[in-house]
Amino acid sequence: MQKFIINITQEDFSPLDDNALECFILPDSLSKVFISRFAERAKDLGKLTLATSPEICRLYHLDGVVADFSKSENIAADFEMLCQGLEGKFFGLICRNRRHEAMLVSECEPDFVIFRAFRDGAENILELTSWYNEMFLLQSALLPCEDGVDFSAYKTDFVILDDTKYKIFVAKA
Repeated sequence: MQKFIINITQEDFSPLDDNALECFILPDSLSKVFISRFAERAKDLGKLTLATSPEICRLYHLDGVVADFSKSENIAADFEMLCQGLEGKFFGLICRNRRHEAMLVSECEPDFVIFRAFRDGAENILELTSWYNEMFLLQSALLPCEDGVDFSAYKTDFVILDDTKYKIFVAKA
């Protein structure tokens, strides 16, 4: 079964108490005080925190960045720029749901590549993630973008859920 990366959408520390969770995304929309405190507590617990911008990652000494490269016209140059001043950090890159873009993103050697999933066209994304899993050693993550995506069917290492959807998933299990 895939591991979860939780996108924190509410200023709530309780996800840190879940021993099954090891990695969290802290969006820039959260208050800076919350980001700082959450990151400190996560570090004390040996858990990872990822920012959605390099500035927040640097400012609060987070463990890495999740960045959306799905609209990038020059992935290699954009990745080089993203990495400036973030040596030794983790990187998760969202790419377009096409083989070519997945290969271009993978050439940058991020820690994991993120594929978006929708109910419409799920078969194509399922095929893409299966192909990726067989062809590349890099880890991959699935980001369900709407309710009803059966993420357990995908061959990815991680699933990115927001904190509310994770609570619903756990309650149903």
